[in-house]
Amino acid sequence: MDNSVEPTRRARQVRHCAWCGRRVPDSGRQGRPRLYCAQACRQRAYERRTAVQRGGLPEDSVVLSAAELADLQDRLFQLRCAAEDVVTAVDDDADHADLRKLASQVVDVAAELERLR
Repeated sequence: MDNSVEPTRRARQVRHCAWCGRRVPDSGRQGRPRLYCAQACRQRAYERRTAVQRGGLPEDSVVLSAAELADLQDRLFQLRCAAEDVVTAVDDDADHADLRKLASQVVDVAAELERLR
């Protein structure tokens, strides 16, 4: 017979800000989960939504400034370079420690890429 105690609370899912991508702190309250990490992010999202509506674009449109697009392209390039480094290391029969370090760099670059703004 299993005497383990079943948890009374489900583990809360980690949530990320719908504007900046940072982790949204768990408020510990019941109800609708927070979408934004701060009031400033909530305000920026509102401003972006109203600008999209005024422009006649579909509501699910994503609008990036030229600077935001350039930043996204730079981070995608960094991810590709990091992945190419792993492939090169594998082709060169790199040792396990070097491969682990390179794979860790790919994960770090990808995590930064998740942040859209």
